[in-house]
Amino acid sequence: MKQILFGVVLLCAAWSCAENVADSSVPAVIFDTDMGNDIDDVLALDMLYKYEEAGMIDLLAIAVNKEGPAAPEFLDVMGTWYGHADIPVGMISDGADCGNDSTSYTRKVLDLKDDDGAPLFARTRSGYGDCPESVDLYRKVLSEAEDGSVTVVSVGFSTNLARLLDSRPDEYSSLSGKELVSRKVKVLYTMAGNFADTTHHEYNVVTDIPAAGKVFSEWPTPVVTSPFELGLQVKYPASSIENDFTWAAHHPMVEAYKAYLQMPYDRETWDLTTVLAAVECGPEYFTVSPEGTITVTASGATVFEAGKGNRAYLSVTPQQAENVRERIISLVTSVPEKYRH
Repeated sequence: MKQILFGVVLLCAAWSCAENVADSSVPAVIFDTDMGNDIDDVLALDMLYKYEEAGMIDLLAIAVNKEGPAAPEFLDVMGTWYGHADIPVGMISDGADCGNDSTSYTRKVLDLKDDDGAPLFARTRSGYGDCPESVDLYRKVLSEAEDGSVTVVSVGFSTNLARLLDSRPDEYSSLSGKELVSRKVKVLYTMAGNFADTTHHEYNVVTDIPAAGKVFSEWPTPVVTSPFELGLQVKYPASSIENDFTWAAHHPMVEAYKAYLQMPYDRETWDLTTVLAAVECGPEYFTVSPEGTITVTASGATVFEAGKGNRAYLSVTPQQAENVRERIISLVTSVPEKYRH
């Protein structure tokens, strides 16, 4: 048992920023999101901004993996409000058509007005039609990155990732997509799957089953997934949303949270746990499965088989779940650098 636990610690350290601490480098991160389908994407992005400001990551780009104009505009609002509007955003074409899902909060926040009838939250961009295609943005950013330096954090559909693997040499790189990923990416962290109940077909997987299957079978670097059952065990408290942000007259993350479901509600932290693992994976927070393979069935179930392979999934004990909850709350409730006085 001691050998197993020691192996878990080593595995998590090898697949997280713990390895980068030793060589004093800052992990480079690309965030791939279906912003608008659930509120956890917004809180996860908040965490990434806080990590960026703390010097713990270099957030290179944000790639949208769902169809529709609301997500990139909402990301513009978030970037502008937090002071990170310079981070490039990519859009997807002919992706999963989940535009109606975004009406639950992104569109509502975008439509908020101040007392004079002007938009409540400022934008940096005047339009979004010239945003690059997400795969093009991936190829540009990866081509400019140091070899083996990039952590990809995917908290939505696998469409962008599958298309990246299939992409051809272009103006940015003479490498194929798979070659580019193999050279530039260190590890992929993804919110996907359910390994506690294979009869439950997790949303991010079933929305694009072929893409998820391709990524789990063909992605050339290690893949760590934070599954449905993990985020289910850790909830972000409504009491924090109601009480911890009084310093801000208007906060886009808070407004989005309140618009998503009727308050008060505690929300599962699927995407937040993925971000935490990508940056601070350690035994105080997570237990890592043995290495193995992950297969996506035709119906969208995810099946893990220990053995030959470099895929793994995360789980938590009750104590780890509490540690994760406390760390997430501390990050999300911290005041962004732009608003510190």
